[in-house]
Amino acid sequence: MAQKNRLKYILLGLLKEKKQTGYDLAKSFDSDIGEFWNANHSQIYPLLKRMEQASLIDHELDTVGEKLEKKTYFLTALGQQSFEDWLKSPSEMGGAHDEFILKLYFINDARSPLLSTMISEQEKYHNAKLAQLQAQFKAKFPTDKEVQANFGHSLVLRHAIEREKGYRSWLEEINQTLEN
Repeated sequence: MAQKNRLKYILLGLLKEKKQTGYDLAKSFDSDIGEFWNANHSQIYPLLKRMEQASLIDHELDTVGEKLEKKTYFLTALGQQSFEDWLKSPSEMGGAHDEFILKLYFINDARSPLLSTMISEQEKYHNAKLAQLQAQFKAKFPTDKEVQANFGHSLVLRHAIEREKGYRSWLEEINQTLEN
């Protein structure tokens, strides 16, 4: 399955919050979004142009000073629908970026009906991933002898196991927060 252009959805989500210039959008990656996603100007500006051609966004021209014009982008109805459809779609699992985290960033209401489905799908994925990693560790390192012979590999696999345990714990925390 081809990966979605998640950067497009980040930009749509940011424009859903408020109208912004390309510069403002790029600066978003220096703060909150930069904690879990990276993008640079050379990715953002061409994508904004394609999104405008696809009628997902539009822009207003503002004059700054005597001559300088800047584009302030905003979401169209089609862009709004595209963003909502993406939020509702199952997240792609695995890979270098966590699509669930990205979607979660744009959910503003703790009562959103999307949350229970999203969290449930993540719990299933991370429980299965943890079980797979634990089985892999047990098969590759049944004794201390194998651990010592491949020490670095065993550390990396233990790190992956702890990462999955931490993710599961965080999901449990979210569920407790939502129940209260």
